[in-house]
Amino acid sequence: MARSVAAIFAHPDDEVLACGASLAKHADAGDKVHILILATGLASRGEVEKEAVEALRRQAWAAADILGAAGITFGDFPDNRMDTVPLLSVVQHVERFLAEVRPLLVYTHHGGDLNVDHRIVQQAVVTAFRPIPGTPPHEIRACEVNSSTEWSVGSLASFEPNLFEPVDTTLERKVDALACYEGELRDWPHPRSLDGVRALARWRGAQCGRDSAEAFALVRKVVE
Repeated sequence: MARSVAAIFAHPDDEVLACGASLAKHADAGDKVHILILATGLASRGEVEKEAVEALRRQAWAAADILGAAGITFGDFPDNRMDTVPLLSVVQHVERFLAEVRPLLVYTHHGGDLNVDHRIVQQAVVTAFRPIPGTPPHEIRACEVNSSTEWSVGSLASFEPNLFEPVDTTLERKVDALACYEGELRDWPHPRSLDGVRALARWRGAQCGRDSAEAFALVRKVVE
């Protein structure tokens, strides 16, 4: 049975790094994949022209097309400064998106991620999708984002996956989608390189007895 699936992330390319191969599997299975990107993804690098933001969004659309997503929506929250806006504003933005797409499965950031925007988005998603009366059955999966989640230290909770999705058939779609983000890629051995993405998928696959996988931490699952 086809489902509505939501991928809610802070920056363009997070959605591919975090769960791109799984999103492609959903699309192949007939699920409707809806992507929400909340921050601009560029402003932390100084003054950014409107054309640069539009170019990055075109890259996001190209990546979404490769993954088979039904659509992608963009917010305009400040890059790497989402802690400077009221959390309620982010929650309400997420609530409007959830009301529109009505997902049964949501992918988002891990709450202990090093990046402050990632932590804010995860908090907003969990708040917006709190299981009050009338909330439909749903599942929330926290993801890892290369060159961010694994660098968490100190009081931040570490990413401890307990759910693995084999992605042997869609890993290269993820790699092709990530290649759309030319300005975000790095050379090996950086974790946000194409080979770094493949290496992490192979390691997560080895952890669950598969050739390759994406790993998640189950945040909540509400069943009938």
